[in-house]
Amino acid sequence: MAFTLATWNINSVRLRMPLVEQLIAERNPDILCLQETKCPDDLFPAAAFRKLGYEHIAIHGQKGYHGVATVSRRPIEIVEKRRFCEIEDSRHISVRFKAGDKAILLHNFYVPAGGDEPDPAINPKFKHKLGFVQEMHDVRADQPDGAGSILVGDLNIAPLEHDVWSHKQLLNVVSHTPVETESFEAMRKAGAWADLMRLNVPVDEKLYTWWSYRAADWEISNRGRRLDHIWSSNNLVPAFEGYEILRTARGWERPSDHVPVIARFSL
Repeated sequence: MAFTLATWNINSVRLRMPLVEQLIAERNPDILCLQETKCPDDLFPAAAFRKLGYEHIAIHGQKGYHGVATVSRRPIEIVEKRRFCEIEDSRHISVRFKAGDKAILLHNFYVPAGGDEPDPAINPKFKHKLGFVQEMHDVRADQPDGAGSILVGDLNIAPLEHDVWSHKQLLNVVSHTPVETESFEAMRKAGAWADLMRLNVPVDEKLYTWWSYRAADWEISNRGRRLDHIWSSNNLVPAFEGYEILRTARGWERPSDHVPVIARFSL
């Protein structure tokens, strides 16, 4: 049985609900993980999602900032809304669902952006980001009884040289500094997570999921970064059939600066 899973930093779910509807009309994923919903739970547009066929909804939101949501066409069970760094931010939710005969634990993350100055001594936002990634070491891919795990979200780090438009120019820019990328990859490997987007894509091939609002013409300049990720436990790698970065969504009306990434699995 095949299923599709999409992850997207929507940058305000209520403001950009028409774009969500466009994504669903064009790609119709079975499960949709949103980040930066910027919406308290009582104002989340659950009725609109149910009208679109997403009867099963798990949300962890707050007013004006952060927020994650996982909506699904198939039953899901909320497992955890984890707090990181002793800060009450809505940046994680995990759910469990069935695919074929396998139980899958799905993590939806929104990692702190980290501000502008890559120095934890003078920038508390960057210090928070580094601490958050360090605590993610405890999020493990391996599950008991052969269950599978998937981790998706806006992880706000472009770890590899060709996950950014210019490795040399961005080495001192938050999201691609060595302290971030090294910690990020160490965390991923410690958790035994497979980076599905790079499985069959050469490391010297550019991959972007985000283009800044600051660019006069994002498409022509193409100064992107891969900030959005899809990982899985190793026992799900054989079921992974590929993914799509929906680059055209960056050109939709009033877009997010991130675009959806859609993964296909066969279980």
